[in-house]
Amino acid sequence: MGLASLHGKRAVVTGASRGIGRAIALALAEAGAMVTASARSESALAEVAAAVGAAGGRCYSVACDVTEPSQVARLHDAALSHMGGVDILVNNAGAAASHKFLNHPDELWHQMLAINLTSVYYVSKAFAPELVKQGNGRIITIASIAAKAAARYIAAYAAAKHGVLGLTRALAAELVTAGVTVNAICPGYVDTPMTEGTISNMVQRTGMDETQARAALEQMSPQRRLIDADEVAALTVYLASDAARGITGQAINVDGGAVMY
Repeated sequence: MGLASLHGKRAVVTGASRGIGRAIALALAEAGAMVTASARSESALAEVAAAVGAAGGRCYSVACDVTEPSQVARLHDAALSHMGGVDILVNNAGAAASHKFLNHPDELWHQMLAINLTSVYYVSKAFAPELVKQGNGRIITIASIAAKAAARYIAAYAAAKHGVLGLTRALAAELVTAGVTVNAICPGYVDTPMTEGTISNMVQRTGMDETQARAALEQMSPQRRLIDADEVAALTVYLASDAARGITGQAINVDGGAVMY
């Protein structure tokens, strides 16, 4: 077994139906973990579970809106029923939207905080007792470089992601003596359906064509490219492994050098 072997580990991944979450679910399973994959779309989750099974892994799917505490409670109970416990929690569910701050819709503000920050609170609160009880575990949240460096038109998104880092650091400090590590991963623009949505929005608002909009996002990275979801997944697997037991309270960028702190 390699340094990042997760054989015998049990993982929960939210937002696992596509993009980064799907890549993480597959990578955790490939490393040997049993996975409970969660998202709102049952059909997309079924596809993820089938892909994990085709690769020889074990994956259960649980439809869940992580902004609803009652559904998070059901996810918790289902994961424990399916897997007998949890060792790794990956808070990946999230969404992005933009708007100028002048006349910013209150509804958008509440939506961005609910899906990107409050959901992390709900899910972490639900599963942390299991990790503390067993004296070992991992909480990994997929944040964004917007958690460290804001930009125009993303006041709500940046505020939510900055909040994720505060929550990550607070939980890391509180749970460290229980053997639980808590970390965040901060990707730049990743080649996923969410970024495709950003590109479409840019086309509509700026008059650029799709190629130009994609190139504009690529130019935001010193490496002049979008990050691949598998790169984020690989770091998640490492942070979930015993090799990373000394890493906690950290926010690690995967952005091609766009933000160097």
